[in-house]
Amino acid sequence: MRIMSSIEFYSKFDSMAVLLHSFAYNLTKNGEDAKDLFQETAYRAINNKEKFRTGTNFKAWLFTIMKNIFINNYRKKSKSKTIIDSTDNLYYINSGSSVVGNSANSNIMMKELTNIIDGLDDGIRIPFMMHFHGYKYQEIADQLDLPIGTVKSRIFFARKDLKSIITKKYPDVKFGELIK
Repeated sequence: MRIMSSIEFYSKFDSMAVLLHSFAYNLTKNGEDAKDLFQETAYRAINNKEKFRTGTNFKAWLFTIMKNIFINNYRKKSKSKTIIDSTDNLYYINSGSSVVGNSANSNIMMKELTNIIDGLDDGIRIPFMMHFHGYKYQEIADQLDLPIGTVKSRIFFARKDLKSIITKKYPDVKFGELIK
């Protein structure tokens, strides 16, 4: 079996970069973590390029590397949250110093946001909520029997109206702090 040349390998890898970035974001749900995952995948793939054999599925090989890195990182993070108490009589674990969170403020804010969204015109609220619930632009367009450009503009106007209403109601709130 022939081993792929470096030029072929890098060319194929470059053609998969956009798909790998998307897959990384789908796994991590965070832009910075997705970039880190992509870099780690690129590093491992390049270091192990001699293990790839022509005739096998290059995309599946890369996606498997990325998925395995993600799973391993997840397991490491899970284990790092485990508390190891080396004190006599397990003092720290038995100290009862647990913190109970108060979610009242966030519940009130969510109810208020829901009311603001419910107050939007149905023409922009419905596409916005569908997009919020994970529908893709094309799916929304098909379901509402609208052109995709109209769907995109209605979602844009819903966001713009929400930002305007929230800014008027809460002038001290910075949108950068809300959306992280």
